[in-house]
Amino acid sequence: MPRYNPAEIEPRWQAYWDENNTFATPEMPGTKKRYVLDMFPYPSGDGLHVGHPEGYTATDIVSRFARMRGESVLHPMGFDAFGLPAEEHAIKTGEHPRIQTQRNIDNFTRQLKMLGFSYDWDRVLATTDEDYFRWTQKIFLVLFDTWFDAESQKGRPIDELPIPAEISAAGSDAVETYKNQHRLAYQDDALVNWCQELGTVLANEEVVDGKSERGGYPVKRIPLRQWMLRITHYAERLLSGLDDLDWPTGIKKLQQDWIGRSTGAEVDFYTGPESEFDRWKAQRSELGFPEQPGDSALRVYTTRPDTLFGATYMVISPEHPLVDALTSQQQAAEVAAYREKASFKSDRERTEGDKVKTGVFTGSHAINPVNGTPIPIWVADYVLAGYGTGAIMAVPAHDERDFEFAVQFDLPVIAVVEPDADDPNRDAILAGKACFAARGRAINSGRFDGKTTDEVKTEITSWLSECGQGSEAVNYKLRDWLFSRQRFWGEPFPILHELDADGNPTGQMRGVPDSDLPVRLPDLEDFKPHGRPEPPLAKADDDWLYVTIDGKRYRRETNTMPQWAGSCWYYLRYIDPKNSDALVDPEKEKAWMPVDLYVGGAEHAVLHLLYSRFWHKVLYDRGYVSTPEPFGRLVNQGMILGEVEFTGYFDESGNPVSAKKTRKNEQGERVTADGSIVELKRVSEDDVEKKGEGFVLKSDPSIKIESRAHKMSKSRGNVVNPDVVVRDYGADALRLYEMFMGPLEATKPWAMAGVGGVRSFLDRVWRMVVDDREDEFTLQSALTDEPCDDEQNRVLNLTIKKVTEDTDAMSFNTAIARMMEFTNHFTRCEQRPKSAMRTFLILLSPYAPHLAEELWRALGGTESISLEAWPQWDEAALVQETIEVPVQVNGKVKAKIHVPPEAGKDAMMEAALADQRVQSLLEGKQIVKQIAVPGRLVNFVVK
Repeated sequence: MPRYNPAEIEPRWQAYWDENNTFATPEMPGTKKRYVLDMFPYPSGDGLHVGHPEGYTATDIVSRFARMRGESVLHPMGFDAFGLPAEEHAIKTGEHPRIQTQRNIDNFTRQLKMLGFSYDWDRVLATTDEDYFRWTQKIFLVLFDTWFDAESQKGRPIDELPIPAEISAAGSDAVETYKNQHRLAYQDDALVNWCQELGTVLANEEVVDGKSERGGYPVKRIPLRQWMLRITHYAERLLSGLDDLDWPTGIKKLQQDWIGRSTGAEVDFYTGPESEFDRWKAQRSELGFPEQPGDSALRVYTTRPDTLFGATYMVISPEHPLVDALTSQQQAAEVAAYREKASFKSDRERTEGDKVKTGVFTGSHAINPVNGTPIPIWVADYVLAGYGTGAIMAVPAHDERDFEFAVQFDLPVIAVVEPDADDPNRDAILAGKACFAARGRAINSGRFDGKTTDEVKTEITSWLSECGQGSEAVNYKLRDWLFSRQRFWGEPFPILHELDADGNPTGQMRGVPDSDLPVRLPDLEDFKPHGRPEPPLAKADDDWLYVTIDGKRYRRETNTMPQWAGSCWYYLRYIDPKNSDALVDPEKEKAWMPVDLYVGGAEHAVLHLLYSRFWHKVLYDRGYVSTPEPFGRLVNQGMILGEVEFTGYFDESGNPVSAKKTRKNEQGERVTADGSIVELKRVSEDDVEKKGEGFVLKSDPSIKIESRAHKMSKSRGNVVNPDVVVRDYGADALRLYEMFMGPLEATKPWAMAGVGGVRSFLDRVWRMVVDDREDEFTLQSALTDEPCDDEQNRVLNLTIKKVTEDTDAMSFNTAIARMMEFTNHFTRCEQRPKSAMRTFLILLSPYAPHLAEELWRALGGTESISLEAWPQWDEAALVQETIEVPVQVNGKVKAKIHVPPEAGKDAMMEAALADQRVQSLLEGKQIVKQIAVPGRLVNFVVK
C-alpha cells in the first residue's frame, strides 16, 4: 500500500481503538482533569451533515491534546432522543417511536465512529433509555419536593415550608394545598400554544407566524392545566451567576435580555364605582400595599412611574383574567370576537412594531391614582399576558406603542415629560403630536413639575406606597417554565393524582415512590392525537392509568415532559452512567464537575443553557451537586453554510443583463428598460472570476455576479453528507478541513475544493515518510537516524511552540497552517531525521489521528500514538542566528544575503553592498535610491 489510502487505514485504526478501549475514562481523575463536552445531537433520520462534526472535531482535538499532556479526560457522547419528529413518524407509519429512534441512533453512532472521535463509548446514553429517564423523573420529584426560600435565596425541602397557623388549623388537605402552591413544580391554568393537528402544546419557539414550525399547522392560544416550574424564583441567581463564567459576551447578553431584569413600580388602578374610590383608597392606606390587588383593581408594572400623570387609558391583554369582569354587556360580543382572533396570533406577531395596532374598548374605566381621573380600559393584543401583570397604564406621549394605539383610536395624548429646549420635536411633543420616550423634567404633573425624571420616579413611588396603591418592584421578562406536553414520546411524569370514592380527583397529589421508578410509557397501539387538548397517555389501559397505594386510589399524570428535560442534566449522568443507586455518585461528581469546556451551536444560547443552569442550581441547593454552575467555559462554533452560489440576471434569450439596467414593474417582476422580463439564474463557478471585492462574468466583466452561501437545508438541496466526503477524501481530510476553514466561532461557506486542498497536504505528509513510488510499503530513503541540523531544529521547535499554543487557544486553523509550513520545509530537505518526523506526527495526531497512527507505526511505534507525551519546545532553539533577506534591483529579486535577525537598515545595506553577487549586479550602474526594510528586503533603484 504505497499510496495514502484512508479507506484502508481509517477503519482499521477505529477498530483498534475500540478493541483496546484506548479512550476509556478513569473512574476518578488524576491531579488534573478535563471534562470536555459536546451538546449532544437529536438523532434525526437524515443523519449527520458536515455542519455537525465541526464542534465535535474541535472537542476531539482538545481531548486528545489534553490526554497527551497528562490530563485525565472525560469526553462522552449521547443522544437527545425524545421529541416530536419521532412521534410524527409513528403517527404516519404506526411504527413505535423507539424503533425509529434506535435506528437513527445507530446511524449517528456509525457516522461519529467513522470520523475517529475519541469518545468513551462505554458511557454513551440516550434520554430515551429507561435507566436514564428514571433519574430524570427523580430530578422532577426533587423539584416537586422543593420550595424557594426568598430570604435565603435557596431551594429547601417542602417539609421545611413554614405553614401559617390558620392553614394548619384547617386540616391536612389545606396544608397539602398550601404546599402545592409553593412547590417549584406546580400545576396551573396556563395560556398555551395548542396545535390541534399535531395534538400537542408547543413552546413559543416552536410557533412561527401563528403556525407550528413543524408542518405549518394553525396554532391557537388556550388556557390549559399544565405543569410549571418556578424558574422565575431563580432569576436573580441566574443573572448573577453569569459574572464568573468564561462564556462569550454575546451569549451572556442574550441570557441577561431573556431574564430581563428591570426596576420600577407596581401600581393599582381602582376599577370599582367612583363613589367608593375614596373609601377604597383609605382602606388601602391602612392595609399597605396588599400582595393581591383584588377584584376592584388592576395592577400594572411600570418602569416609568414618573409618567403616571400622562396615563390616559389602560390596556389589558386578551387573556387577562379580569377581561370578563371588566367588559360591559354592550361590549361583550365585540370583546369576545377580538379575543378569539387574537388567540391565533403568535407573541411575535402581536408585538412587532410595524403592525397596525388593534384593540377594543371594554366599556369600563379605572381611576388614575395620582389625579383621580377615570380612564378607559381597552383590550389589545400588543400587551402580553406573560409579561409584567398582563395590564399596562398607557402613556401615549412617552411610549411609542401607546402613541400609535392612541393615534389609531383617537385617544388623548398628554405630555408630562418636557424635552430639552433644543429638541427639534419639542413643539410637537408638547402639543401631543409626537412621542418622547427619553428623560427630561416633569410638566403637567402637579407638585412634581420641574423635577427630573429620576426625582419624580422616587417621589411618586414613595407617595404611592404611603397610600397603599403602589410600591417599588423588580420585574423580570422571564416567565415560569411551561413544562408539560400533550404527546406520547416523552418522559412520563412520576406524579399520582388522588381520587375520591367516586373516582373523581380530590386535588391532592403525590410523587411516585423512588422504588417504583422509572414510570415507563404504556403500550399504545394508536399514537394519533385526539384533536382535543388531552394527552395520548390518557388512552392507556387501566392497569397503567390507576394505582392503589396504602388503600388510596390514584390516577397517573398523563402529560409528558418536554424534550428539554433530558438535556438539562445529561452532563451529570456521563460521570456515572451505570449507577443504579443514584443519579451520580457524589465523590465522582465532585471530582469531575464543573464541565471545563462545553461546545455547541449558538441556537442553544438561551433556553437549553438557562434551563440546565436552573436545574443545576436546584440540585446544588438540595445537595446533589457540588458546584453552583454546570459549565465553566462555553464556546459556540460558527455555522457551516452550503457552497457559495453564484447568480446573475439573464433575459429570455439567455443573455446576461446588468442588474443596474433592471427595475421592478408593478407586478414585482424584474424587467429591463424596454419591459422585457429578466430572470435570476444560477451561474457556474467556472463562469465567474474575482474582481475587486466581488465577482464578474468571465465572458463579460461588465456584468456583476452575486455570490452568497445559504444555510444547509434539504429544501435548498445544498446539504453535504459526511459519508460522501469520507468516501472521497477520508475522515482526516474532513476533520482537518473543517478546522482549517477559519476561526472556530466564525460562519463559513463549505467548498469541496477546499477539502481537496487539505487532502493534498495529507498526501504530502504521507510522502514525507513513505516512498509512494515503490509498489510495496517502503520508507523514504531521505529518512535518517541523525539529529536535526540547526535550521531543522529551529523549524521543529517553532512548530511545537506554535501548535501547542494555538491548540491550547483553540485556534486550530493557524495550528494547521504551521504544520503545513513544517511539511513544506522538511519535504525540501535532503535528510529528514526520524526523530523530527515522530515529533511532528504527535503534533498532527489530534487533528488527523488515523494518518498519524499509521505513520507512527511505520516509524517503529508499538503503542497508539494517542498514548505518547506531548512534546516540549526548546526556547533556545528558536533563536535564529541569521535570516535570509532578498536583494532587489529595480523591484526584482536578484540575490539573497544573510544577516542577523536584529540587523537595522544600515547593517542590512552594508551587508548587501559587501556581497559579491550584488556588487556585480550594480557594476556600471548609477544608484538612484537605496531602500532597506529590516528583516524584509533590500532594494536598489538604478539606471
